[in-house]
This record gives sequence, structure tokens and C-alpha cells, in this order.
Amino acid sequence: MLSLAAAAALVAAACSSNDDDGTDPDATSTQASLGGEAATAAPAAPGTSAAGSFATEEVATGFSRPVFVTNAGDGSGRLFVVEKPGTIEIVKDGKRAATPFLDITAIVRSSSNEQGLLGLAFHPEFARNGRFFVAYTGRSGENSVAEYRVSPPSGDVADTDSAKLLIAVSDPFPNHNGGMLAFGPDGYLYISMGDGGSAGDPNGNGQDLGTMLGKILRIDIDGGGDYAIPATNPFANQAGAKPEIWAYGLRNPWRFSFDRETGDLWIADVGQNKYEELDFQSGNSKGGENYGWNTMDGDPRFKPAQGCDQTGLVKPVFEYDHGKGCSVTGGYVYRGKAVPALSGRYLFTDYCGATLWASTRGADGKVATTEIGKLPEGVTAFGEDEAGELYFTVDGEGAVYRFVAR
Repeated sequence: MLSLAAAAALVAAACSSNDDDGTDPDATSTQASLGGEAATAAPAAPGTSAAGSFATEEVATGFSRPVFVTNAGDGSGRLFVVEKPGTIEIVKDGKRAATPFLDITAIVRSSSNEQGLLGLAFHPEFARNGRFFVAYTGRSGENSVAEYRVSPPSGDVADTDSAKLLIAVSDPFPNHNGGMLAFGPDGYLYISMGDGGSAGDPNGNGQDLGTMLGKILRIDIDGGGDYAIPATNPFANQAGAKPEIWAYGLRNPWRFSFDRETGDLWIADVGQNKYEELDFQSGNSKGGENYGWNTMDGDPRFKPAQGCDQTGLVKPVFEYDHGKGCSVTGGYVYRGKAVPALSGRYLFTDYCGATLWASTRGADGKVATTEIGKLPEGVTAFGEDEAGELYFTVDGEGAVYRFVAR
């Protein structure tokens, strides 16, 4: 059997050139989207549906580059809005709290467009233990995951001194930082890591099991120490591989989510200069999927454009070219009650293109995707409240919206 290093060398040799120009707009543009490519300014406009079955309404505004919104699962009805510079704000009943829930701007590097405080996930037992987790770019540019606490859990201001750094991965370039955190139905914490940045994955991180970059990780934060490795992780016992890896071959999985009903995992992976892609993992997967980057960018071959072996690579369930946008923003399968027309549909958009897509997976396993409306440009993330109602954050506008029935 080939060693990991030898296998990686063979892939690199077989797939060493392509028709891409070698540039990556998200590495240099001052108007880049948070997940990836160059973007236009975001207009302040509500969402609209083609069929007239839903609308969107503003929940709160005045945020500084909001990148995520979520709930604590504690019955409090609070929404938590993550701001890229390094703060988390609380919204309840449409009103912002006077003081941030968490302010870690002193340790967050946000000078580059894709860096900053990027992700937030609350422990499944947060109402009892007050534990929550954040993903951010450290002052030296490292991709970091840390645990914090708030006591009591119902409190509106967390203890910054409770910080416990769990993961810090050196990032060779200031883009492709991933940053999504979510607890899966198995109770483990899932973490997205970009490929390390620049353009074309110059270090081959996406296909290298010896690095956490270009991966989705899975860790057990209740297993003792800083964290433990789940025994069922696909590479837990493979020499030379990082045991935290759950899936690989990803460029910049800016946003992913679990279907709260089926456990299916939907991954929106930001593409290079031509394509954006949506990846899928069944709720009964044992992990280890290779989503192809940088052999593939979307379904098409990336390195090289022709003649590269795609055996064993998992192709996206949907892709679109940059005539439709520049940087995919992944969402959620809607499981709320307020908008029946959206039930069971995975909603996602693009930071630049404003199209709202809906995907459904049939009994035959095939995914069908349709355009169902428009959202404001500059949508950075979607999020759920405790009831499964769906929200989204708008970057330039500094606002949070929610979906409602029309």
C-alpha cells in the first residue's frame, strides 16, 4: 500500500496543470466576499419569492459585518449574531442587548477580508453547562477554535477569561479560512477548514490527509482533555493522517449544516474562478468522503482540465458558474412551521448573485435544485432559531432577516 506522502505525490504528478489563470480574486480584492470571490456592494432590499409563497422581514440592523446567526437551544428565545471584527451580539424580541455577549476583538485578526470571528456553536447541553465554541482567525493568522463559558447559562455576557484554545492551525495565506462550527446529531463538534488559501491550493492541502486544511473535522469535546477523537472517525487509526478528519477534498467550506430531521450534511464549498458547488453527505455516512479539490472544482476537472483520474471522488449535487454569482453561501433544510411552502427544502444563495435556490433529495437519492426567488446581495450566512425558523445575515447592510409567509 502506498504511503500517504507517496499517494499525494502521484496525484500531484498526474494532476499538475490546468487552464486556470492561477489568480484568485478573494486573495487580493478589497471587495471580496467573506467566503471567496470578488463581490459587488450589497443593496438594502428584502427578499422576494418567484411564486409569492414567502417573503423576508428585517429582524435587527446596525451590526458590524455580521457573518452568522444562531440560537443557544436553551429555551431563551435569544438569537446570537456573530460580527466579523470579533464580537457576538444578542437579539431578543427584535431588540439588541446593550452589551455584547462576547468580545474577543483583542485576539482576532480581521484585517484581511476572509479573516475574523467566523463561527459559533453552542454545546447541546448549553442550558445546563454554559459551554459554547467559536472559530476565529488568531493574531498570527492561524485558524483557531476555542471554548468559552457563561455562568449562569441564561446570562447575557460570557466570561472571556474562561477561554480554552482547542485547535490552532497555521494558515499560509490570509484567505480560505473556513470557519463553520456545528454539532452533529451524534453530539460531536464539526469544524470546517479552508485549504490554506492563495489560488489553486498550491500546497495540495485538500488531498493531503496529513493536514487539517481543506477538511471538515469531527471532535468529541466531552471525551476528556481539550478534546478526544471519536473512535469511528474514518482516519482515526491511519498512520500519517490527522485523526480529526471527517471529510476532505474541500477548498473553502464556508458554511455547512445538518438537517435537523434526517441528519444529512449539506456543504457549500466556495470555488475558484469558474464554479461554485454544493456537496452532500447522507446522515448514515461513516465519513471519509473525498469531495475532489483540487482535482475537481465543481464537477469539471481542475488539475488538469483533461485526463485526470476522478475515481473515488464525490461529485457535487449541484454547481453553477460565475455567471450566477461568485461565492456560494450555504443554508439549511427548512424545518420550521411559519412557511409551509419551504418545508423540507435546503435553501442557499450566493454572496454576489442574490439568487435563492432550493434543493430537495428524492427517494432515489438524487438532488433536484430550482431557483425560487431573490435575496439581497451580500448574504454571508443563514441560521436557525430553536423552532427551526430560518434567518440570514447581510454583510454590507449589517442586518438580520427572517423568512415569513406571504
